[in-house]
Amino acid sequence: MLFAGCLQRNALHSHSAPVLIAGLYENFRFRTGGSDWASCRAAVVRAGTAYEFDAGGRPLAVLYVEPNVASAEALATLVGQSREEGGALVAKSCDIATIRALYEDPDSPRWADDATADLVKFSNARACGVVDARVRRALDVIVIDEGREERTVDQRPMPVTFAARAAGLSTSRFQHLFKQEVGVSYSRYAAWVRMRAAVSEVVDGGNLTSAAHAAGFYDQPHFAREFRRIFGAPASRSLANVR
Repeated sequence: MLFAGCLQRNALHSHSAPVLIAGLYENFRFRTGGSDWASCRAAVVRAGTAYEFDAGGRPLAVLYVEPNVASAEALATLVGQSREEGGALVAKSCDIATIRALYEDPDSPRWADDATADLVKFSNARACGVVDARVRRALDVIVIDEGREERTVDQRPMPVTFAARAAGLSTSRFQHLFKQEVGVSYSRYAAWVRMRAAVSEVVDGGNLTSAAHAAGFYDQPHFAREFRRIFGAPASRSLANVR
């Protein structure tokens, strides 16, 4: 999932997937929970790491990559010289030519999927380490038929017992291994999957109410609270101009 646009400040929050954040034209302010603010051009944040940023209204790209697709270490190959900052890598430079082109081209939705896939493939080829095969099997089937054109009404992720079965493990062993490999608990990752489905609904033309129902939230206020918790900003502002 990729966002590219002008952002202000997103309060302290964390994700259940690795994230690459890059200033499209200049630096932005960034910090992890409890650390001091730093000016940087890019940051790679591991799943489960709490962070916040302030772009000051300038264009920023945020790329979320599922753990069965790429790791934080893979995303780190896209940034220049960096330093460790409490679960994140803070960098002075980043290879953002492709993402900047996506932002500048009004027709980019037509080729965005292929471009981001190539970017991730490139980063994976330069990285070491993969998610445990048993956890990967579960990740591959957590949301059934998510990629097909005619989306099902219910896009909620499968219960942990079914995910454990897909991995070929007991539920308790699966939960332990999942957190070890992914960086967050299965329940937290499941919440991320639901939110991702809701955002997809909005991108497909739905409103916040239909997005909430499609992803299995109780109602729009419940969805709004979860969105702010996961992204550090209100859904009404963040999703106003998505495409």
